[in-house]
Amino acid sequence: MVMECIVFLETHKSGSSRDAVEAAVQMGFFTILFTQQMKKLHQREEYPDVHQMIFVKDLRDKGVIYEHLRIINKQEKQIKALVSFVDPFVHLAAEIAAELGSASLSVDALYKMEDKTRFRETLKGHPAAPEHAVLPLKEDGDTLFHTHVNQLPVILKSPVSNGSKDVLLIDDKDAFLTACSYFKKQAGLSSLLLEEYVEGPQYLIEIIVEHGNVHLAAVIEQVISKEARFIITGYLMPAPLPDSSLEELQTVMESIVEQLGLSHGTCHAEMRRTVHGWKLIEINPRISGSAVNQLIYESTGISLVKETLKLNLGYPIDCTPKNQLSAYAHFITMQRKGKLIKVTGKQKAKTVEHIKKVYVKPRRGSILSAPVSMGHRYAYVIAAAPDPDEAVSAATSAAREIKFHLEPV
Repeated sequence: MVMECIVFLETHKSGSSRDAVEAAVQMGFFTILFTQQMKKLHQREEYPDVHQMIFVKDLRDKGVIYEHLRIINKQEKQIKALVSFVDPFVHLAAEIAAELGSASLSVDALYKMEDKTRFRETLKGHPAAPEHAVLPLKEDGDTLFHTHVNQLPVILKSPVSNGSKDVLLIDDKDAFLTACSYFKKQAGLSSLLLEEYVEGPQYLIEIIVEHGNVHLAAVIEQVISKEARFIITGYLMPAPLPDSSLEELQTVMESIVEQLGLSHGTCHAEMRRTVHGWKLIEINPRISGSAVNQLIYESTGISLVKETLKLNLGYPIDCTPKNQLSAYAHFITMQRKGKLIKVTGKQKAKTVEHIKKVYVKPRRGSILSAPVSMGHRYAYVIAAAPDPDEAVSAATSAAREIKFHLEPV
């Protein structure tokens, strides 16, 4: 009997990429994971939803991937889709799937969105695009500052950053020079992206495009910490926006994905609502990671990763909400560095009314620190209720029950 398979290029231990693997199992598929992280094979028992795990030293090596695919095909397994929900393999997976004839995603658009310089250059002149410049790192910081910085503050970032890593708010020349020195030390980095700083509340937009039809599957309000690194500590779904703003957002997103050439595929955008209209902060060729897929599910009953898999399989998608609840995800960060001794209060947090999930990421003995990227968010709580204030109150109350006991290092 031939088994129908979905092949995944990498997954995280939890979050949207792992939700996608679990969704594939629920859909009746045999799941195969290609990973370049040996620790996943050492922790094999923690991935029961992965039916077959294959170690690949470098997932960018298409020749090695094709060799493994040939072996799979000889094992009476039929590959129905090859996908990735993890940077930087989304475009590669779509490219291989197209070559195999198993998907028809907009490969070029996904490629553009994987690099911040590429998508900024493609959208140059678009009304929603902030001003930007590409800075060659070979020039000295003083020259770059006087040539390119016309007003402060500005944003300086790596073209391949994700999860708010290496995204810096620059408010004076000294900060700019320090940032340039920091980026010059990073291997393989030849340029920086300088962007206009945009004021206004920020929203996460989850988009799925099916044969040119643009579905805004989720519009989520983000709560951003006051740190310079833009760490997001809260997500409210659905965002409390008037119909007129949502209609304007729909028009703007349709225009953006058209200019990028995305006619079939998924992406998520971070947008700011300003006095001059909607402005694009980021766009990435996949669903957001971490708790976002579950947050959307608790609010609407839609599994966006499942709909993404359906898109890759050539099945019709359905983004019609089944529920209409407000859902809030609250993330926990540390204020100081330390070695984790234990975490208490998790069970108590689960007993708070309206709580749907409590997740704690680090293991005992891990070194925790104040956040410089989204990877330094160490736990989250999701609540869902008929009223948004109830959901926010429940999630923040439950989060206060969780205590991280640290030993100074």
